[in-house]
Amino acid sequence: MELELRHLRVLCAIADAGSVGRAASDLGYSQPAMSTQLQRIEQYFGNPLFERNTSGVELTRYGTEVLAQARDVLARAAAIGSRPAADGASTRRPLRLAATNSPVLAGMLIRLRGRLPDLALTVSSVYPSSEIVELLEHGEVDAAIAADYPGRELRHSADVAHRGIVTEPSFVALPAGHRLRHCSEVALADLADDAWFLTPDDGAGWPGVFYAACRAAGFTPAAVHEFLGDQQQLQKMIAEGIGVSIVQATLRPIPDVLVKPLVGTPLWCRYVLAWRRESLADEVADTLFGSAAAAYRALIGQSPHFRTWASRTWSVARP
Repeated sequence: MELELRHLRVLCAIADAGSVGRAASDLGYSQPAMSTQLQRIEQYFGNPLFERNTSGVELTRYGTEVLAQARDVLARAAAIGSRPAADGASTRRPLRLAATNSPVLAGMLIRLRGRLPDLALTVSSVYPSSEIVELLEHGEVDAAIAADYPGRELRHSADVAHRGIVTEPSFVALPAGHRLRHCSEVALADLADDAWFLTPDDGAGWPGVFYAACRAAGFTPAAVHEFLGDQQQLQKMIAEGIGVSIVQATLRPIPDVLVKPLVGTPLWCRYVLAWRRESLADEVADTLFGSAAAAYRALIGQSPHFRTWASRTWSVARP
């Protein structure tokens, strides 16, 4: 076969998802079709690019080298035609991006500025993922970062495409003096008597998934403060002992706040890159996705509590 950009996108999707099955779902392929595609690509290169294990796939050393070159090629392909016009006038391409509360936004934008400097990017903060889908459907934005939850995946028409950036566990933030401060993991049931800070309905399943997890743990939250605002302000209220909160796993706690995993990981959240098919070339969508995935990997590097949880959880999952 001849190597094409779509083959490079397949490699990037598998590497980012860590699983052939998840990558197939993200790209809209069947798993057998994705496996066959990967076999053909590896035959082309003459060496295995991934090692298979019980939890998915990992890049081989050779695969890591190929992936780096693949990302570079895709970024360069996305930049084709982006040079200034012959008369010296700027020809910046507009890109309207909406984003829910996501840890990857800032890092993604920084990377986009370097990878696609010709984009004239405008960002809108839109909390409900259901509203983000409507904006995409109506052509009011070109791309977006949204959120969904296992079993409640983002739904949209064929005019919109999406790829999962990451599915992360939800952790809990506690005041440093909390009675459970010495626990490496916290059982949700042990927080039955605490007051909670919760963000409002996001139209995608939250806070329904939280209340469902509480019911499964045998309780209804004693008190709930609805809060949608600055994370620093939220953490200051937690530090003062006003309540606890479900938080993103990569949250960097301020002094007097602890971030702990939940026993059994009852809550997960997926961050999704979505875009209008007619508004974005595949190469630009790939660059957006790669920038978001790289931003999340950087966040993991800054989150010792997340790395500790991951090393313990994944080491148990592997033979």
